[in-house]
Amino acid sequence: MIGEISVELSNCPECYSLFVKTPFKAVCDTCSKEEERQFEAVYGYLKQSKNRSATLVTTAEETEVSEDTILKFIRQGRIQLANFPNLGYPCQKCGTLIRENKLCLTCSKDLKNQLFDLEREEERRQKVTEEKATFYTFQPKNN
Repeated sequence: MIGEISVELSNCPECYSLFVKTPFKAVCDTCSKEEERQFEAVYGYLKQSKNRSATLVTTAEETEVSEDTILKFIRQGRIQLANFPNLGYPCQKCGTLIRENKLCLTCSKDLKNQLFDLEREEERRQKVTEEKATFYTFQPKNN
């Protein structure tokens, strides 16, 4: 640990070479430069007015940068979807292309419904447990 920054010796997840990993650097210098070159290719392609409506597939084909790498740039916020109406990334549950959040509206609603059902079931169980824990005693009247 240097100062307050944690560093460690690690293998690059791309090329497996040894490098010093920091919170700001997740790949080696060589792969970092290649990733930056790929970003420049993608961004350069998209900023041309004729390409602003390109899809993810078209952008990947035209720039020879993988869809996964382009999605990584989107998730990192390096490519702003507001400027490119046909770009998106997959919903984490169903894979439908979305432009914001982590889930599409359908999956989001489904998750909310499941949580609501779970809460109702938990309330029902709590009520049953409370009812089972209640004891009544019968005391006969003395005549």
